[in-house]
This record gives sequence, structure tokens and C-alpha cells, in this order.
Amino acid sequence: MTRPPEVLSTRPAAAAVIVPPPAAPVVRPDSAALIAERADRERPPLPSLTGSRWWAAFAVFVLHALVFLPVYPFQKSELFRHIHEWVPMQLGAAGVTFFFVLSGFIIYWSFRPGMTARAFYRRRVLKIYPMHLLAAAAFIVVASVPLSRLIVWVPNLLLVHTWVPKWTTVGGLNVPSWSLASEVLFYLSFPILLPLIRRIPTRRLWPALGLLMLAIVALHTSYFLWTDGPKGIANAFAPRLVPGDTSPYYELHASPAWFVQPDIPVSPSYWLSYNFPPSRLPEFFLGVLAARLVLEGRWRNTSLTLPLVTLVAAYAATWVVPVNYKMSVLLLPPMTAVIATMAVRDLHGIRSLNSHPRMVWLGNVSFAFYLIQFPVMVVITRYLIGGKEFGILGWAGFTLLCLVVATIIAAGLYHWVDTPIMRRFARSRKAAKRRSVPA
Repeated sequence: MTRPPEVLSTRPAAAAVIVPPPAAPVVRPDSAALIAERADRERPPLPSLTGSRWWAAFAVFVLHALVFLPVYPFQKSELFRHIHEWVPMQLGAAGVTFFFVLSGFIIYWSFRPGMTARAFYRRRVLKIYPMHLLAAAAFIVVASVPLSRLIVWVPNLLLVHTWVPKWTTVGGLNVPSWSLASEVLFYLSFPILLPLIRRIPTRRLWPALGLLMLAIVALHTSYFLWTDGPKGIANAFAPRLVPGDTSPYYELHASPAWFVQPDIPVSPSYWLSYNFPPSRLPEFFLGVLAARLVLEGRWRNTSLTLPLVTLVAAYAATWVVPVNYKMSVLLLPPMTAVIATMAVRDLHGIRSLNSHPRMVWLGNVSFAFYLIQFPVMVVITRYLIGGKEFGILGWAGFTLLCLVVATIIAAGLYHWVDTPIMRRFARSRKAAKRRSVPA
């Protein structure tokens, strides 16, 4: 390359004047505009969102420990009834709702421009199905599921079981996996609807978010008004008790009698509001829109006080609304606000409990923990609880044991199954070769 000709001064060298370059504008490193620009360009990790996944999984675990650990005579006591009044079904439902909104946020955040739909689907399949199939296989073994009853386990393995309004399929195998059927629909629809999401002008993101929330309210209101199901405000999901004070060897959903039933009906209103995948799809796209708000600098709040207070108030309100609203509708606005605010705090470098490395690790293993918790409860019920009598301390001890065992197994699944699979197969060979060639 040739150098440009030098410009010679007509003044003596001693009198040369050095003109400094114009000063660059001073930009605060924590300004909202700079953070939004950096986030859109780099998509940095969001450790608080990863850590928060553990609390959602833990909420589901607490409810399942109360309902799916048949510890007698404790489960027949007034104490149990009072505890269940304070730990109703909407606790676990709140955890699932958080997962759905967070899933939309993270999927949009991690979707890079230029990523093909094929590459996206490859990653999603590898992230969900190996863990799901291992947990399902564990449940089939520990619960002695009859393989001849194809209706029980085949729809579950394929993750299409919640499309049918029958408990035979919805609760036919590893119960927590019902939410994965909704996740599959989310992932299938994301590349298809992404061009429409990107066409929304930045200035209209807030109206779009509000309209989507109104659509969710209208949808569940239609279920409440025009489908059969409970219309009262009583909290659901109380366990079905068996005679006597001796703990049974099987929880209801893992009993041999459960698997041989030809048909177990479910309330249409409840199923449509809670289990039917298309009904939960808008919650996923609330998270997608929230991610756009953060990336484009339209969500700037860094204080969690108001979002958390609003979330607590919304959760308290679930005690006084019908089941169609208590499972997700009331919680969606504050949960979306909490997720978006935690993301902005991460972008500003604000440390919190959820961003601590130990919480991030728990968040990473939370998916495996969510899936393996129920098979662990079945094993402990069959071999440690069944045939004996326990009170509140016995239930608390077995709950703690399930928590420890499920966490250890989940850690093994994450480190020895999920991580190697994603590293080895998540990218195509052609993409891996391109990444290995130095620039």
C-alpha cells in the first residue's frame, strides 16, 4: 500500500502548531442507549435469568412433594389440609408460567441473525428430547408401566399427549413432562412467526404487548363462560385419599390401577386453560416481545421492587378468582416485568442472588431436576414410605431426601448427558468446521 504524500508546513519547525483532534462525545458507560446497542450486537449472557429458573423448578417440586408423596396419616390430617391451603396448585402453576414466559425471552435473545430454521430446530430437539426420554424411561422402570398400554406412554414420549383431553394421556407417564408438549409447539412456531414479530416497529412494542395480554384474558374468559368445568374459586388439585392410615406403596399417577383405566375424563375448561398447548402459546410470545423491549432499549427499569411486589399481589389474588384465571393469567404481567427487569440488571452489571455462580449452576440443572423429580418420588414412595406411618416430620424428611437425590441425579444428567450432546451435535459439521477455521 502506498503512503499518501506528506503535507509540509510553510512555518518554521519551532513554530509548528499541533491541532488536537476534536474531542469525542462523552458517553456514560451505563447509559441506556449504549447498553441497548451493545446488547443487540453482542447478546451477552444473562446469569440472573439462568439462576431464576431454579426457583420456578423448586416451586413445582414443593407442590409435587405435597401432592405426590403419599405420607399417611399426615396426608389425612387437619395440618395437611391447612398446609395445602397455603400451598395450592397455583404454586406449581406459577413456576410453569414463569418457564413459558422465560422460554420466549431466552429463545429470542439467543436467536442470532442468519440462523436457519433447521439449525434452530436441531438445537431445540437436542435440548428437550434426550432428557425427556431418559426421565420417561426411568419412570417406566420405577413405576412398572405396562408397555402393552401404548396409549399411556407413546403420546408422552412423542410429546403430543396434552393435545388430547384425557388424563389417560395427559397424566399417563411422567407427569411434569406435560409442559414440554407446549414447549414443542413454541419452538415449532417461533421461526414461522419471527418475521411477523420483527415487523412490529419499536415504537409499537408496548401496544403489541398490551394487545397480546388482552387476547390472553379474552381467551381464558371464553373458556370460563362457554366450556364445562368448575366455576368457583376453590383451589384445585387436592390429593385423592385411600382408606386407612398406612402409607400406600404407589402414588395415584404411578399406581398399576391408573395405567389400566381405559378412559379418565378431565374438565374441558381446566384442560383448555392449563394443558392445551395453543392456549399457552401467547405466554411464550409475551417473553419474545419483552426480549425485544430490552434489546431495543425500551425497557430501562432496574429496580425489582415494584415488579416483585406486584407479583406477590397477583399471586395473592389467585385465591379469589376461578381456576381459568388462577393458573397463569393474573401472574403474566408481573412475571414478564420481573424477567425483563432482571435482564436489564444483568446488562448493567448489577449483581444479585440469582446471578451468583451457585445459583447459575442450579439454574442450569433445573431442567433435568424438573423432569426427574417425579420418578425419584415414586422410588422413595415404593421402597421407603409404603407400608409405614408418618407424620409431618416424616413428610418433611422424605421431601428433603427427594430434593437432594433429584438434584444429584439432575447434576449428573446435565454434566454427562446434556452438555456433551449439545457440544457434539448442536451444530452441524459444516458450521463446526467454519468455526474451527481461524479468521
